[in-house]
Amino acid sequence: MTTKIQTVLLTGKTHTTASRREGASRDDDRVDIQMSIPGKAGNEITLKAIQLHPTAEQLFAGAWSACYTGALGVAAKARKVALPSDMSVDIEVDLGQTGHAYFIQARIDVCMPGVATDVAEAIAHAAHQMCPYSKAVHGNIDVTTSIVAAEALAA
Repeated sequence: MTTKIQTVLLTGKTHTTASRREGASRDDDRVDIQMSIPGKAGNEITLKAIQLHPTAEQLFAGAWSACYTGALGVAAKARKVALPSDMSVDIEVDLGQTGHAYFIQARIDVCMPGVATDVAEAIAHAAHQMCPYSKAVHGNIDVTTSIVAAEALAA
């Protein structure tokens, strides 16, 4: 059983995209991090605009989003669905309190432009079943996963 957080103290955020390009430099005191998927040479995960001194929650969100993005690819391939090149995963991990106890919770937004919502939801669910980070937190922390429509991003 998970405990609901009463007071959020801070939130670590990541925006992850699957990318085959080299890292890009930034001039806004943030860094783009390239991570690789094990056994997938040439297929990197990009974490964009990470704070130069990230919090533990942001690092956890970054590692989880890289793993989960790879799992989305595996789940989509098993369903013979081509993921769009502009697919992205946003994970927010909150550190908070309930009474005097500390907890974390997470929100995951998956964006698969051009993929039917029911198909994207099935892929997202299947990815949670195989992602080691998702399995590690399942039943331990409150996690909400949402499929974000491409139209909502343009607004």
